[in-house]
Amino acid sequence: MTAFGETPNSQESLRVPNFDLCVIGSGPGGQKAAIQAAKLGRSVCVVERMEVVGGVAINTGTIPSKALREAVLDVLAARRRGSEAFDALDRKRQLAGLVESCQRVIRAEIDITRTHLVSNGIEVLHGLGSLVDKNTVHVQSSRGTQSIHAEHILIATGTHPARPANIPFDELNIITSDELLNLPYLPRTMIVVGGGVIGTEYASMLAAIGVRVTLIEGRNRLLEFVDAEITEALQYHLRQAGTTLRLGEKVVTVRLLEPATTAPRDMYDSQVEAVLESGKTLRADCLLYCVGRQGSTDKLNLPAAGLDADDRGRIKVDEHYQSAVPNIYAVGDVIGFPSLASTSMEQGRLAACSMFGQRCESYSTTFPYGIYSIPEISMVGWTEEKLTTENIPYAAGIAQYRETARGQLLGDQTGMLKLLIHQDSHAILGVHAIGTQATEIIHIGQAVMAFNGTAEYFVNAVFNYPTLAECYKVAALNGLNKL
Repeated sequence: MTAFGETPNSQESLRVPNFDLCVIGSGPGGQKAAIQAAKLGRSVCVVERMEVVGGVAINTGTIPSKALREAVLDVLAARRRGSEAFDALDRKRQLAGLVESCQRVIRAEIDITRTHLVSNGIEVLHGLGSLVDKNTVHVQSSRGTQSIHAEHILIATGTHPARPANIPFDELNIITSDELLNLPYLPRTMIVVGGGVIGTEYASMLAAIGVRVTLIEGRNRLLEFVDAEITEALQYHLRQAGTTLRLGEKVVTVRLLEPATTAPRDMYDSQVEAVLESGKTLRADCLLYCVGRQGSTDKLNLPAAGLDADDRGRIKVDEHYQSAVPNIYAVGDVIGFPSLASTSMEQGRLAACSMFGQRCESYSTTFPYGIYSIPEISMVGWTEEKLTTENIPYAAGIAQYRETARGQLLGDQTGMLKLLIHQDSHAILGVHAIGTQATEIIHIGQAVMAFNGTAEYFVNAVFNYPTLAECYKVAALNGLNKL
């Protein structure tokens, strides 16, 4: 078989490599699909357009943003200990220190992912993959080109930030989340457009380290899918951190105010101006645009295999993640909701099992959300608003972190856990948390919900002391008292 990128010089070398499965994209969904198929004894290759594996999740999305958050939390902890080292540094060194901390994590995750793929006998090809027909993938890179044949193809190419034509992105003063960690300096002021998960996370991180942030959201509150009480608590925290919230506002125009100099432009030489629909004019060193993401399907040549994508680049699939072309599957953000790394991994596993006729179980209908803002938020199940709309009777049991010894030890005076309990059956309908380790403790509630547990389980269970998990007992007692 011809080595990737070599020029074939015989009939033997012209043969196209054949695989049971070709996965396009090495993000969370692609990884898990490839590994599951390999464990079923199938031959698998993964095509990744970047020079490193891991896709958007490891290289520009999930892991970098969470690594930045941990670096920021370390800075905040140092400040609480009385260290002024971070504040004394210039803004270029401030950002460089945060980014280096992120890069260490990213490099480790890339190495781990590659090890998992290689140890399972999966061949990794680096290059831009595109479809020639429903069984053939063309791989093109700077080293050459190659075509491969596969019985099944799985598309897991993820998404990229939307870049509307009316926003003059320059990767310095007007950016998307992909460019944030490449900035030369930590901005003094920033406008964040979009109060969804990405915009809210980055706004809270930047505000925590002293950037004066203005967060603009077209709806009347942030994170509209999150329980309203939790969102209200987050908005309070953001304002306390110095963030200006412009809710119910929309950006009409964005422009870069060029400096009156002919010298090479510095980030601080220019300012960004955003004009809102209400007539307000805002200015800042940098504008971060976080409204929407687009499926990365434009270079896949989908029509060649009889497929198409919607106007947001998403591929339609059925409950088994099978597309309109029976041997082609798609998973992860490229298929739309819920667009989480965690659910993408499960989709990849299920898709691989389905395409090779392997029966498997999943509890993916009860999946948690994790929002890594400062403070972090997590939820699983129904919200109060949804239960009210559906006329389902319930009571809300509340536990404040400060009511537990662990909350006092952590100094978290504002964390909260909420249980939504069915009025008659006492079944747990939803769990919502904000505060330290919210994304960790949510899994206790998720497990109880998956096995149809009731509030009485938490009342009768014994929890380690002192822990935040005790909040479940406090919340259950509070909810049952109301009933």
